Amino acid sequence: MATFSIALTLLVIVSAIVAIMYFRYPADISLLAALTILLLHGAIDPKHGLSVAKGLEGFANPGVLTVAVLFVVADGLQRTGAFAYLGMLLLGNPKGTASAQLRTMLPAGLLSAFLNNTPVVALMLPIVSDWSRKHRISVSHLFMPLSFAAILGGTCTLIGTSTTIVVNSELVKKNPHSGLSMFELAWVGLPATAIGILFLTLFTRRILPERKPAFTVNDDPREYTVEMELSASSPLVGKTIESAGLRRLPGMYLMEIDRGGHVLPAVGPETLLQANDHLVFVGVVESVVDLQKIPGLKPATDQLFKLDGPRSHRCLMEAVVSRSYPFLRQTIRESRFRTHYNAAIIAVNRDGIRLSGRIGDIKLQPGDTLLLESSQSFLEQQRNSRHFFLVSEVQNSTPVRHEQAWVARLIMVGFVLTASILGSMGTRNAALLAALPAALLMIFFRCCRAADARRSVDWDVILVMGAGIGIGEGMIASQADQFISGTMAMLVNGGHYPMLIAIFVLSIALTNMITAKAAAVLVLTIAMSAAHTLGVSEEPFVVAVIMGAACSFLTPFGYQTNMMVYGPGGYRSSDYFRLGLPLSVIVGIVTVVIAPLIWPF
Repeated sequence: MATFSIALTLLVIVSAIVAIMYFRYPADISLLAALTILLLHGAIDPKHGLSVAKGLEGFANPGVLTVAVLFVVADGLQRTGAFAYLGMLLLGNPKGTASAQLRTMLPAGLLSAFLNNTPVVALMLPIVSDWSRKHRISVSHLFMPLSFAAILGGTCTLIGTSTTIVVNSELVKKNPHSGLSMFELAWVGLPATAIGILFLTLFTRRILPERKPAFTVNDDPREYTVEMELSASSPLVGKTIESAGLRRLPGMYLMEIDRGGHVLPAVGPETLLQANDHLVFVGVVESVVDLQKIPGLKPATDQLFKLDGPRSHRCLMEAVVSRSYPFLRQTIRESRFRTHYNAAIIAVNRDGIRLSGRIGDIKLQPGDTLLLESSQSFLEQQRNSRHFFLVSEVQNSTPVRHEQAWVARLIMVGFVLTASILGSMGTRNAALLAALPAALLMIFFRCCRAADARRSVDWDVILVMGAGIGIGEGMIASQADQFISGTMAMLVNGGHYPMLIAIFVLSIALTNMITAKAAAVLVLTIAMSAAHTLGVSEEPFVVAVIMGAACSFLTPFGYQTNMMVYGPGGYRSSDYFRLGLPLSVIVGIVTVVIAPLIWPF
């Protein structure tokens, strides 16, 4: 019966891999289906099968819970713009593509050492996209290095990737006296990251063709004229237009400055900004969203502050005025638009004509496109209204809570310090104990709302990890792990280094087929069994699993960040293999050489 259990377990795992690879079934559904089959077999054959308690243990794993909580921390950082504006300033003015790549990869690698890679790339993508357009650099030479640098940077600390957190948690569960400290993995991660970033800087342009031009004319002709007010507390006060980053905004230009009733029509790059300046911009709606993310810059209309509810509950919307709009012959002020619709008009587009004067003095006409700020209730109430056509929400347009940015930064620093101190003291589940109060503080200080915190958790990732751990327990219960490790030991003739290389290669192969998290929890079981078979320490093999699972460079499907840059970068699947294969070899050499020196067999 044990032979049947081994065969069934391996068949189920292979089927899940095929479903993910070739049929493009979601990884969470495929692995949950595999886990379900193993649980049903365990109910029939309790001696050789997987019990329900063991199979579902992964969903209560401290590492999995840590990852879920860190999504909330990252959401608080993103909603407050804690790093977005600083990131734009740090990127600066590159001298060329190589300089731009370094300026992109270094911050990504540093941030991903302490944050999950996915929110880091999500945070930097729009920043790098705007920055690259501004400096006429192709995003296809920046986005893939950005993703790869974030993956590499995540290997430098215990909390750098959710994969590492889960693997370490499983390691501690099996042996309470083992486990990695906060910065222990840096012995391998730092040199791998440094050499990898150097390789990407030197060879990306030689290996990858330019898939997207450095600059394209926006296909959307709909431009708005927007008046923004510079608050007295803004960090831009006293800076020149050039140094404030307002000179060459993508898809938008600064037309004039209204300073106390005196208009400056020709705004030069050396013009100094003053408190309470009214800056008049002309540009597309996406650029209007970007303007609101700059600290101390807010729409000049005072109607925003008379709307019901806080700004953090609102977003931007576009609506086209219909012929049935009841106030066509009145100005916006006379119609008391805000009172009737609980929405503030930020800008009006009328066939590309620049409408002079203040918003409140405009008489709306049928066909005018309005850029509004309001709550979701406006969208629900006016979607089928006769007053407006085509009411739609502007994506990612919720106003950034700049006033909470310093709180979010302090919470993040406190989280890193707490995790480091607890880890150095040998405290079990240090990352979880540090992440829980950090997430609660983000909600308590309103860096993110409770509803936002719930939505921020990527349940696909949680389900993949929980189901993967359960399948790993199924391999142990059926002794499939011993079968695989014994076969591998026979193939490599019992050599320690050949086995280490085999574990690393197996991790890479599965990572690029079924995602890093699923691969790591499956190969970890095999790696620990292999160490037991050879009678050596399991630590170098565990490090090989972590580093191998990080090498999700060969396909766009191996890791979320690769998929995130796939479309925007204009890449082909073959591009990942061309650039990712030599990078994987580099990481492999570093791992095989350094791991046994730091963690002897």
